[in-house]
Amino acid sequence: MATIKQWIAGARPRTLPAAIAPVIVGTAAAAAHRDVEEGLKGASLGLALLAMLVSCCLQIGVNYANDYSDGIRGTDEERVGPVRLVGQRLADPANVKIAAFTFFGLGAFAGFALVALSRAWILIPIGAPAIIAAWRYTGGDNPYGYRGLGEVYVFIFFGLVATLGTLYTQIGTITAVGVPGAIAVGSLATAILVANNLRDIPTDSVTGKQTLAVRLGDARTRQLYLGLFVVAIVCTLLMTIWRPWAPLGLLGLVIARPGIRAVRSGETGRALIPAPALTGFAELMWAVWLFAPLAR
Repeated sequence: MATIKQWIAGARPRTLPAAIAPVIVGTAAAAAHRDVEEGLKGASLGLALLAMLVSCCLQIGVNYANDYSDGIRGTDEERVGPVRLVGQRLADPANVKIAAFTFFGLGAFAGFALVALSRAWILIPIGAPAIIAAWRYTGGDNPYGYRGLGEVYVFIFFGLVATLGTLYTQIGTITAVGVPGAIAVGSLATAILVANNLRDIPTDSVTGKQTLAVRLGDARTRQLYLGLFVVAIVCTLLMTIWRPWAPLGLLGLVIARPGIRAVRSGETGRALIPAPALTGFAELMWAVWLFAPLAR
């Protein structure tokens, strides 16, 4: 029976920056869009916290779902990295599945509350597929994560949807400065998954999990990882059109330097374990450093 510490580790808390960063950036973009004449009040702390709850619940839910689905398929038995509750036979698979759907349910409830309070009803047909996609990433008969489409899901839902959805619930519209912010968020969140899948290429290849990293191969996956940082940097610089101090956000990316160095130098296996966590923390710090220049 898994301990509380192992259940917490199984939730993979180090991935939560990918859930928090889009809410910070979306809220900053909302704060930047104040217009008394048009009745726009800018950011709402209450709605931001509710959006963060939705995002974090979905992130934890997909982590448990991934643990369950990969575990019952046997793809986690020889993998390095964080705790795998099912793959390492620490918890009953049924209980891990229940945990996944519990967090999906909490996320759905909080999401409905967010939509109701903000009257952003248009987000319901977007939010529902997000939960279905979270399960189908590695779950079901034909999971798209096994077909190299996991990065697409992360970019869309933990980048564009999470950032622009946060923005829309607070001011009822999408702004020009919010779009490059959402693309940058999506790129950095995707880089976390790319680093994770780069590390797992040897075991995924053996077990038949055809992630994008497996399909691209080692060298091109490393190039993709670095390219995603370039996209985030370009988008940050693009935001200077509206907010001259936006490049301050780039200070947060310095944290990822050891992970970037490991990827560039050809490190493999356990040497790559810190890369996803460092990338996630860099995404969070980028969002924090960007908040004040964007929201002023």
